[in-house]
Amino acid sequence: MASIEEEIKAIEDEISNTKYNKATSNHIGRLKAKLAKIKDEAVSRAMASSGGGEGYAVKKSGDGTVVLVGFPSVGKSTLLNKLTGTESETASYAFTTLTVVPGSMEHKGANIQILDIPGLIAGAAMGKGRGKEVIAVVRSADLILLLGDVYNEKHINVLIKELNDAGIRLNKEKPDITIKKTSNGGIRFNTVGRAGLDLEEIRSMLAENKVMNADVLTRGNVTQDDFVDAMMGSRVYIPAFFAVNKVDLVDEERRQEIIGDVTDRFGRPPIMLSAHSGYNIEHLKDEIYNQLGFIRIYLKPVGGKADLKEPLIIRAPATVESVCNKLHREFVEKFRYAKVWGDSVKHDAQRVGLNHTLEDGDILTVVTKA
Repeated sequence: MASIEEEIKAIEDEISNTKYNKATSNHIGRLKAKLAKIKDEAVSRAMASSGGGEGYAVKKSGDGTVVLVGFPSVGKSTLLNKLTGTESETASYAFTTLTVVPGSMEHKGANIQILDIPGLIAGAAMGKGRGKEVIAVVRSADLILLLGDVYNEKHINVLIKELNDAGIRLNKEKPDITIKKTSNGGIRFNTVGRAGLDLEEIRSMLAENKVMNADVLTRGNVTQDDFVDAMMGSRVYIPAFFAVNKVDLVDEERRQEIIGDVTDRFGRPPIMLSAHSGYNIEHLKDEIYNQLGFIRIYLKPVGGKADLKEPLIIRAPATVESVCNKLHREFVEKFRYAKVWGDSVKHDAQRVGLNHTLEDGDILTVVTKA
């Protein structure tokens, strides 16, 4: 009897060897749905097994959480120390970090939590190398920093595959797909905008999950992969970028080769750095801040002056309600109205409600009930 790994490979090979066209689209869609189901079941078993070991319980803190993801010995612990001053043990051998080490980085007024996790290895999504605990931490991140070094930048493919197998989608917007199971009526399909799928493709993918009756609504041009992800319902969508460490150990020609290679594989150039010497660390801090999508909101008390020295840092898109929740939940419960000065309003001191979307640099006054 074939192992799970062999079964997965056989389906992946069949998909890659089948030319996509109108005649084969239903079959390919069903294979993708079957593959996703098998992988999810394998990951779930890995998460539930290997009992006796303790998981990694990390409380999120600060304005955003970044997880350092990479193979063992690429320099994650050294980088954490350089970014935060946290003392994470470092050594020249693999698996120095055996638990999650949190650190706090202050940058441009933001308090950013950085997590150094044990090195990811091939097969982590299936539970290898304490993969289940590591993946669980990664799934809760606001941003993923994929870290390689000048000797193994090609490992980026393995990192992306492991995260993808674990249901983590990098740099991708969650597709707007609604699947509502019903008791009868078959599969009813509606779309807003140009549909990327037809009814038969959707029916074949749902059938693989034994869903014969459902109302389906898609918005925009969605793919089979998008639909399978929505059908499985366990995907998380997290921004990510790639950095290459130890660049001080190679010459400029080799650096340019790595930049080209990573750009081809990842779709964007990496940040080249040296955690040991500090080269490009400030640039990395700026990139983390920008990738988290922070905006600054200046608070103005009723009848007082705005505090223009210490803004509230919050992630976009930010509404008046999200600011109120960050300050204290009573601000929402007792909310009357707010006044805003800045780019998000047509005129200064404009009255707005909880749903108003704020922009970077806005000044905000919240008026509450007595």
